[in-house]
Amino acid sequence: MDKYQSNLMEAVAMTTTGVVLSQIQQDRFWRDGYIVVDGAVAPDALTRLRQQMDDWDNESRAHTEPYGEPTVDGRPRFDMGAEHSAERPALRRINNPSEISDDFNAAMTNAPMVDMVADLIGPNVKYHHCKINTKLPGSQTVVRYHQDFPYTPHTNDDVITAMLLLDDVDEGNGCLMVVPGTHRGTIDSLFQGGTFTGMVAPALEQDYLARQVPIEGKAGAVCLMHTRLQHGSEPNLSENRRRAIYLCVYSAADAIPIARNPMPSTLEGTIVRGKASATARMIPLEVELPQQPKSASFFTVIGQDSASGD
Repeated sequence: MDKYQSNLMEAVAMTTTGVVLSQIQQDRFWRDGYIVVDGAVAPDALTRLRQQMDDWDNESRAHTEPYGEPTVDGRPRFDMGAEHSAERPALRRINNPSEISDDFNAAMTNAPMVDMVADLIGPNVKYHHCKINTKLPGSQTVVRYHQDFPYTPHTNDDVITAMLLLDDVDEGNGCLMVVPGTHRGTIDSLFQGGTFTGMVAPALEQDYLARQVPIEGKAGAVCLMHTRLQHGSEPNLSENRRRAIYLCVYSAADAIPIARNPMPSTLEGTIVRGKASATARMIPLEVELPQQPKSASFFTVIGQDSASGD
């Protein structure tokens, strides 16, 4: 087992419907709040996704501020960090790429990773939104500790983010860090002093940093993460290794959003497995309603400016 493999990776069983998670994998997901699995997309599909990312990276060099065909709420599609330049691009977010790329749309709807999600919360699975978080070499992008559920609260918490690794990822290029088991704990506030900061309080973050573990894997693997799992990440300090991750958020069909989608899409609500639900399943919970970002990405909410042409 090499450094890119974690002890959570298990062999997957092939069936006529695609890749199916073993019972061991499913049990580990519910115990830890995440699992990492190889073979989340076909090799030829991964090649196309990586080539599209190369093209978008190069395209960003010609821009000095967020740009691109607007999302349905009028925000720019592509966002770069303040350190961005043509010589050293810092593309960090692509909003809802499934709306503008057939290959990313196909991965969101038909890749084996969708069958894996159905094994965990299916058989009826609904799409919520997608995005690409990318850290180019030398990028200063940091993701502060938070849970996704306060950003996208639903009537129940059968909500999973499938994080498809488009590159080989490890601590050297800013991999995701998680705190196992926190999905079974409290829903922590993302407000400080009445202001929505998008991250947990500093004391909590220090506790999570002390207990975090890395999510490492090779391109084509997926990390399936529960919506209530605490997670964050550090900058990409490598010299020449990009770290791009395609994040697709899915819910059980009977999980109904109770706040506006922070990244609204023309595809929101698409049933990707099974059928739609005529009912909303409710569980006891209390969660603060988020403040929706008005900028190109949530990175500005947590204090990291976008590139500016000024």
